[in-house]
Amino acid sequence: MRKRIIAVGAVALLFTQTPQPAQAGAFATEVTQLLNHAQLVMQYLRQAEQLAEAIKQTTDMLKNSRVLAGQVFGPIASDINALASIVQGGQALAYSLANLDTLFKARFPGYGYTGTGYFTQYRTWSQTSLDTTLGALRAAGLQGQQLQSEQSILNALRSMAQTTDGRLEALQVMGQISEQQVQQLMKLRELMMADMSSKQAYQAAVIQKQAVTEAATEHFFNWTPEVSDGTKFQSGWK
Repeated sequence: MRKRIIAVGAVALLFTQTPQPAQAGAFATEVTQLLNHAQLVMQYLRQAEQLAEAIKQTTDMLKNSRVLAGQVFGPIASDINALASIVQGGQALAYSLANLDTLFKARFPGYGYTGTGYFTQYRTWSQTSLDTTLGALRAAGLQGQQLQSEQSILNALRSMAQTTDGRLEALQVMGQISEQQVQQLMKLRELMMADMSSKQAYQAAVIQKQAVTEAATEHFFNWTPEVSDGTKFQSGWK
């Protein structure tokens, strides 16, 4: 706008100057040339404004296409593997065991009388339940330790969100925040699986104890005395 005012002022100044004595035809030609020059100046001014706008748009495009220098992503793979390993220990029936089905059937075979000492079986059931519960507690403790590193990641993301200067940088910060949310959901799922394993191991121990007790009772009442052939001793036989 200032450039246009200056150009118009220059043209007006040219018109206000005292013309030199000349013939009418020569004066008309000079005025025409001045008008042509003024029009040319106005075209240059418009081109300059267009160039300034193009430079502004280019600068804006460069700013909005700038990538963040460093992005923060949590070590989700190592955290998940650490949680899957820490729940395994002793006779625990951890969700991350490859042979979980086989171990469960071996520890808790269900209803049936085997003749094995009851105290031996009960020791296995109780220890399995206790070790599985301990694994769930270890998983919770490990996640408590991981919260410290996760807090530093959140602080870095908060700093990035406050200093972003462009649409692409803002989108990248939002992407990192979304990735952190997915990681937290994955860890929450692992805690839920560890808790479920602990509860189900306890439930299995209780049911197995009842099943063995009922099977032993059934075996006792279904006992049929052996018929003696008269040549060997029979308990309770007269």
